[in-house]
Amino acid sequence: MAKVAYYPGCALEGSGGPYDRSTRALVKSLGMEMETVHDWNCCGAMEVKNIHPMLQTYMSARVMAIASEQMGYDTVMAPCNGCYHNLKKAEYELATSSESLDTLQGLAKKSEDPVYKGDVRTVHLLEWLMEDLGADGIKQKISKSLNGIKVANYYGCMYTRPRQIFPEKDQGPGSESSYKPHFMDDLLGAAGAVNVDFPLKTACCGGAHTLSDADTSTQLVLNIIQAAEDAGAEVIATECPTCHSGLEMHQVRAETEFGIKTNVKILYFTQLLGLAMGLSARKLGVHENVSDSLDFLHAKGVV
Repeated sequence: MAKVAYYPGCALEGSGGPYDRSTRALVKSLGMEMETVHDWNCCGAMEVKNIHPMLQTYMSARVMAIASEQMGYDTVMAPCNGCYHNLKKAEYELATSSESLDTLQGLAKKSEDPVYKGDVRTVHLLEWLMEDLGADGIKQKISKSLNGIKVANYYGCMYTRPRQIFPEKDQGPGSESSYKPHFMDDLLGAAGAVNVDFPLKTACCGGAHTLSDADTSTQLVLNIIQAAEDAGAEVIATECPTCHSGLEMHQVRAETEFGIKTNVKILYFTQLLGLAMGLSARKLGVHENVSDSLDFLHAKGVV
């Protein structure tokens, strides 16, 4: 298996701590190898792009350049949808605009940062797992089935958009689809979950507006949660710390502010896969989630 550079990004060292811990524990249990990018910086998500788009590109390219020029890796793995999106966007821009590449390389030399040369690719954790093991490989490593837990797999809006920055998607059988992503479904299905037909897999959760317009974010989250429950889901599996936090916080807010109670549990897909590998719920940070799922998981016999 290929060893990759691991880019946790800001969220996984903050509100997405359980995603970081469950990712590290899962990767280790699968016998895969990764090394955290040294001296990494924010990818430039959210506010930075409003200051200057090139600054955001520079911040993402600096992460890739450190992985390549200082650590010797050709692949950066980012579990966060926002980080993954921004690094892929930088890849695309610097591969298609010689003017941007020249500007960025000039800035890197002045800053005495490693110079990005365009020879690094970014993959999401889902893609790395599918590329190195695939659903069949995961199935061979399962020690405790998810026992038919009904799961709505929620990919969020940044994993597949805009399509041109993900040239590896939509390449036919075996590739991920930007129209109907399925890698999370494939992996959790191999671990014994039952994937429900969920129509809002790539809908926006309103994460970028949660502070400026909380009511809109709450409504967007309610749309997702209620669609999952209508489809029969007991759990929504997430792959993004911002989406995960948004679903958890606005599920609570919907009940306290608007009196709308929903019952579906919110778990990172890494936590579900880790449980199927026989890892403890505590090691996977399940107790740190806002959505209290331990009683449910005990009842299902997976912890």
